[in-house]
Amino acid sequence: MADFRTLDDAGDLTGKRVLVRVDYNLPMENGQVTDDTRIQASLPTIRDIVSRGGKAILMAHFGRPKGKRDDSQSLKPVFPALIAALGTKAAFCDDCVGEKAEAAANTLANGDVLLLENLRFHAGEEKNDSEFVAQLARLGDLFVNDAFSVAHRDSASVTGLAHVLPAYAGRSMEKELEALTKALAKPERPVAAVVGGAKVSTKIDLLSNLVGKVDMLIIGGGMANTFLAAQGHAVGKSLCEHDLLDTAQDIIATAESAGCRIVPPVDAVVAKEFRAHATNRTVGVAEVADDEMILDAGPKSVEEVSSLLETVKTLVWNGPFGAFEMEPFDAATVAVARKAAELTKAGRLLSVAGGGDTVAALNHAGVAEDFSYISTAGGAFLEWLEGKSLPGVEALRSSN
Repeated sequence: MADFRTLDDAGDLTGKRVLVRVDYNLPMENGQVTDDTRIQASLPTIRDIVSRGGKAILMAHFGRPKGKRDDSQSLKPVFPALIAALGTKAAFCDDCVGEKAEAAANTLANGDVLLLENLRFHAGEEKNDSEFVAQLARLGDLFVNDAFSVAHRDSASVTGLAHVLPAYAGRSMEKELEALTKALAKPERPVAAVVGGAKVSTKIDLLSNLVGKVDMLIIGGGMANTFLAAQGHAVGKSLCEHDLLDTAQDIIATAESAGCRIVPPVDAVVAKEFRAHATNRTVGVAEVADDEMILDAGPKSVEEVSSLLETVKTLVWNGPFGAFEMEPFDAATVAVARKAAELTKAGRLLSVAGGGDTVAALNHAGVAEDFSYISTAGGAFLEWLEGKSLPGVEALRSSN
């Protein structure tokens, strides 16, 4: 990225203590990490530092201990998963500041890796307290932010350190920002966005920003019902925010004036009860009965969206088309995801997706590996799509 420094700009790291902000807020079950995706994402940065003779000191948060030590939210259970992923030995310190942490940081040999205890055991982390920042800064010679998923937080380990130490983007952060810049800031056109999910209310800022940036906005999920209702269709018992019909109409009007085409479903799979394999039928969106609910987009909608994807160069995806967790109401999400993956593999589409439900849906469709980029960041990814500046990214820019 041109507007801030990456590890390529860090020079000779021999003997340098490199404070690396990582995201190890991982899913756990019975004291075991159940998904190490975020550890895997941090490995290129860690390996780059240690291969250049640096000392990698990893900082992370886990859960919400609210500024107090809470052993149930310790990073210690994450440590074995880190060692397994690294394939080398590492050290763990049961604090992240103070005498213990300073001693641990200062006794590292070149190429060593140290994981510090949960940053959020100290109230100064989330408050971005200057004294806490100073305590962290004593552990390192330079700072690397490799956690895009917390870039929307104005925390000590995200923004504070970037202002007191030479600051660089890690490999994962660099990759994420490059993908998002290609997708929205400097995209190859035409650009389409798929936005799904349950509610318009949670994505008003997102929709309002996207209509000014993309050529077509494909609406799916429960929020499509609100748009259908705003266009005068009866949606029966479907999830629908009837108090937001005016908002949906405003978004449609804004899109029209911006030259953005809104693409709602044209048909739907409906059922009388919300459960897997419920008796269902496929109807046009004008034919939903009063006692039915829309649980997925229908085959004509899938056909239309698939045809549109053939015409675009860039796709941004956030949210499923239907209740993809329940068969057969996963059909539209799976079909469109596979079409996007096929076009991506053929080199015809740049596809960037993110958000928890989206990642789960693409994994369910078996195509996550085939997209150009999948963001594991939740809030930061959404805020980027909403057009908001992220404190963690801005801190890296201003430290340049």
